[in-house]
Amino acid sequence: MTAQLDSLAVAQYLADHPHFFEEHANLLGDVKLSSPLTGRAVSLQERQMEVMREKYKTLELRLAELTRHAHENAAIANRFHSWNQALLRERDPAALPRAMTEGLKDSFHVPAATLRLFDVPSQYADEWFAAGVSEDARLFANSLLAPYCGSNNDFEAVRWLDDADSIKSTVILALRKPGTRDPAFGLLIMGSPDPERFTALMATDFLVHIAETASVALAPLVA
Repeated sequence: MTAQLDSLAVAQYLADHPHFFEEHANLLGDVKLSSPLTGRAVSLQERQMEVMREKYKTLELRLAELTRHAHENAAIANRFHSWNQALLRERDPAALPRAMTEGLKDSFHVPAATLRLFDVPSQYADEWFAAGVSEDARLFANSLLAPYCGSNNDFEAVRWLDDADSIKSTVILALRKPGTRDPAFGLLIMGSPDPERFTALMATDFLVHIAETASVALAPLVA
C-alpha cells in the first residue's frame, strides 16, 4: 500500500511540476524504462520518442481512414448528381419511372432496380409501374419510415425485380411526401445477388436522399 501511495504521490508531483526534468536534466539519461516494442531497457527520452511515434502512427491511420471516407462520399455524391441529371433530362412523365430505375443501375452500378406506384391516374393505369400490389405490400410501405437495407427476406417488393430469385440483398425505399409520415404512395426497390452489397450496417444517409428525390420527381404521377 505504501509503495502505491508513494508512486501516486510522485506522479502527482511531476504533474504539478512540469519543469522538473528541465531542472534535473541529468535524470533523463539515468531513468530506465522497459520498452514494450523491443523489450530492452531504454532511457526516459527514448521511451518518450517511442510514445510520440505511436501517437503519430495512430493519427496517420485515422487521417487515412478519414481521407478514404471522404473519397467514398465524394464518389457517391457524384453518382447522385449523375442520377439527378438523368431525371431532369426526362420530359415525359410516363417515362420518368424507367429513367429513374435505369439511372440507378447506371449511376450506382446496381444490378436490379424497379418501383411501383399506388393509385395512379387512369391514363397511367396500364403502365408497368402501376402493376397490381397487394394490401400487405401497401401496409409494409406505410410502415417503412426509414430505408430498409439488408437481406432479402422474401419480400413481395423484391419479387418485382427482374431475376428476383437471384436477389440476396436489397434496399427498399418508401415513396411519400418528404419530411412527413403520410401514407406511402409507392416503393422503390434495388437488389443484388451479392449478399454483402446491401447490409444493415451500411449508412443510409444517401438512401434517404434518393427516396426523397424520387418521391418529389414521381409525385405528379400519383392521383
